[in-house]
Amino acid sequence: MKKQFLYIVAALATVGSFAQTKNDVAAYSTNNLNGTARYQSMSGAFGALGGDMSAININPAGSAVFNNTLITLSATNYHTDNSTQYFNGTSESDLSKLKFNQLGGALVFKNSAQNSLWKKFTMAFNYELNNNFENEYFAVGDGNTSIAQYFINNADGFPESDLQTLEGESLTDAYINIGQDLGYNAQQGFLGYQTFVINPTTEGGSSYVSNGSYTNAIGQEQLVITSGYDSKFTMNFASQYTENFYMGMGLNIHGIERRKITQFDEYGYDENSNLQYVQFDNDLFTYGNGFSFNIGGIAKLNDMVRVGLSYESPTWYNMTDELTQSINTDYYANPDDAETSFAEVAPNTVMVFPDYKIQIPGKITGSMALVFGQNGLLSFDYGYQDMSNAKLKPTSDEFFAQENQEIENEFKAVSTMRLGGEWKINRLSLRAGYRFEGSPYENETTIGDLNGYSLGAGYSFGSTKLDLGFSQAQRDYNPQLYDTGLVSTAAVDSKNTNVTLSLTFNL
Repeated sequence: MKKQFLYIVAALATVGSFAQTKNDVAAYSTNNLNGTARYQSMSGAFGALGGDMSAININPAGSAVFNNTLITLSATNYHTDNSTQYFNGTSESDLSKLKFNQLGGALVFKNSAQNSLWKKFTMAFNYELNNNFENEYFAVGDGNTSIAQYFINNADGFPESDLQTLEGESLTDAYINIGQDLGYNAQQGFLGYQTFVINPTTEGGSSYVSNGSYTNAIGQEQLVITSGYDSKFTMNFASQYTENFYMGMGLNIHGIERRKITQFDEYGYDENSNLQYVQFDNDLFTYGNGFSFNIGGIAKLNDMVRVGLSYESPTWYNMTDELTQSINTDYYANPDDAETSFAEVAPNTVMVFPDYKIQIPGKITGSMALVFGQNGLLSFDYGYQDMSNAKLKPTSDEFFAQENQEIENEFKAVSTMRLGGEWKINRLSLRAGYRFEGSPYENETTIGDLNGYSLGAGYSFGSTKLDLGFSQAQRDYNPQLYDTGLVSTAAVDSKNTNVTLSLTFNL
């Protein structure tokens, strides 16, 4: 087994040279519909209802609606179908994963003082997947820009001597030293130079050109696999005042892990091209923790109408990035010679970047519900979140300052609407819902609008309840292959389907 080195790139020109961009910020703010089966089957429209463990994520006053102590646990099968178009190529991919996504309980303390206006107090604890990053798409087609342009953009400005190995220095050592001394851009230029993807226009110069040639189009494939989660542990406190008012607050601890594997292949060069094949792989692992809080209230206006209002604070994440890279090429020093030179740079090195922060903006949710006695209900939530206020920190970092300016210019406020209903037939409950979430981008194409619907049923056995929920959402997005050089986009039509089973024990 090859030895693996671990080091911190402390001397990068900017902290954010490979760290998260505005596109990643958008990904962290876009939450899947998670939680209990009942919550999902009504598309999460619980802001004025409460009475469900996942409802406390929308409005923390919802735990005061519980009449007794209970525990709920849930498991979800996550299934993603992606249809991807890249220039003249199309592909299909699907991914399924079963996860235990929710476990929580509430302790209900009823006030024995009959004349007190404070009727009860609740403490709730809930663990839940706030976001599931399991995804995969495959872009394949004939592109119009070579991966060489990525390495050219990074190498330009650095003289050839900066991208060479020193006497007695291995490729791995050079990769490490260049990253530490000259920064990430020079390091990427080094990868392209050492594998003959690019060369300087003049010997010793600081301007570069591609060693590959192609006519009109070049064959390209990129497989992107993401995995991981953003989990949230909530400590909730709520109380009921008189018969008509509920109020509560929640403290949320986030734990985040996200791995993004990008495997790129380029081929189909002209017959007389020195360069014939490039494979470039990146494995980015991001982890960290975060904190947020929420407050809210619910009011019964009469026997039928309930309204709710809640505020969720910004989520403050502390993050760390780790990156591994490798590249190999087929290069002919003389295209007329059948002998191929195989070049590879695989440092087996993990780059650990300096810690940084992401701030996801806060959200306000207004809710209204109609309760038809013991027969059923209809509920609506509207949420507002201004994504142009998202931030990458430290803001003094040159790269992050540029990304933050682009976030301010390119992002917009996001409206979320959720509608859910439930009808009871003796012990059986039938449920359905619809949800809409606007794009966080002004152009509405980088990430499109989300539309989803849900169905579900539940059965009460007395002290035990069993719920089954089905939800499906569709969204289009157009990710760039790379942030510089090769900035062509793939058009991904994504459909996410959740099937959730929950079991609740009333104690």
